[in-house]
Amino acid sequence: MSVAPERLWNRSFILCLLNNFFLFVYYFALLTILPIYIMKDLGGTVKEAGLALTLFLASSIAIRPFSGLIIEKLGKKVSLRAAGVIFALFAFSYLLVDSMSSLLAVRFFHGIWFSILTTVTVPIANEFIPEHCKGEGMGYFVMSTNLGVVFGPLLALSIIQVTSFQVLFGLLAVIISVGLIFCWMLNITELPPATPRKAEKSRFSLHDVLELRVLAVSFVALLTAFSYSSITSFITPYSESKQLLAYAGIFFIVFAVSMLLVRPWVGKIYDRKGPSAVIYPSFVFFAIGLLIVSLVSNQWILWLSAIFIGIGYGSLFPCLQTLAIQSVEKQRMGHAISTFFTLFDLGLAVGSVVMGLLIAQWGFEQTYIFCAVLIMLTLWVYRQYVAKKHHAIVGS
Repeated sequence: MSVAPERLWNRSFILCLLNNFFLFVYYFALLTILPIYIMKDLGGTVKEAGLALTLFLASSIAIRPFSGLIIEKLGKKVSLRAAGVIFALFAFSYLLVDSMSSLLAVRFFHGIWFSILTTVTVPIANEFIPEHCKGEGMGYFVMSTNLGVVFGPLLALSIIQVTSFQVLFGLLAVIISVGLIFCWMLNITELPPATPRKAEKSRFSLHDVLELRVLAVSFVALLTAFSYSSITSFITPYSESKQLLAYAGIFFIVFAVSMLLVRPWVGKIYDRKGPSAVIYPSFVFFAIGLLIVSLVSNQWILWLSAIFIGIGYGSLFPCLQTLAIQSVEKQRMGHAISTFFTLFDLGLAVGSVVMGLLIAQWGFEQTYIFCAVLIMLTLWVYRQYVAKKHHAIVGS
């Protein structure tokens, strides 16, 4: 058995952060540049670009419920290293793509390994976080993902100005390979298997792919992601409709800076006063941010909304994820995370489609007001089905 570290900023935790950061710099860089590549180099349409992005998400969501089972059967070390190697190999395969059909095939299979990789990295990172600062540690881990949102697109758009897509794909493949090196430097200790259930061990059941104890908090994450999809998918076209496209990039920088500034306090408050002390105000900040978005008339209001959304959503996601992890024993963390991300990814995917329909029907402003109201309803769902249960468990 591994001995829990005494301090947060230990060598293994830093390696986990670096691995995760490189992974998401790669992911968001590719996400940003792929539609342009499809339309310019492959002669594809906007619909085909959307299909390439959707296929990656579809395979990722489809395999997500089984990721916990795969990790349980293979172990965290083998799952991390095998998924990392195959994911890196698929990163190099973009250099061989010469048609739309070959790209779609690569995207589909790439999504499968992305799902397993992003599921196994969470319990591994959690292993290297001291017990007394789980909230703070997972907050920094999620922050390494969010930094990828900023640096990935910035890197891709900067490089493509001076070189070809092929060179860019090669550089991105090198980036993910560097991240893979960090995986192999980790000293991962496997936990003993959970106590087998009696009689039905040979039969496949829902328990093998879902962790029922985290369904409530995962559903809260789904509703949160549903509303957040209005930002990820439509803040750029909304900015363009307001003649503010030149300022949209700064929106995400302000978002990241706001999140970074509150991160040291958010995790510590979570650890000292419990999850609700952070989650309640975060919901309120997120809702206010969405309301401000609906009132955008100049770049200053746009950036003000980014501050509230960065503090609100940027604090919500790591807290909900940490709560899911803390709801189960260590042997079931893989299942808990796969359940959490399955619902979260579903919220983002369905949200993107529904938000597009709502915007077409109501317009941007009314849709963002709707999202703000939905976030306050999500707060109520959290209070009724997560906070009260968590309080009862802690109090007993």
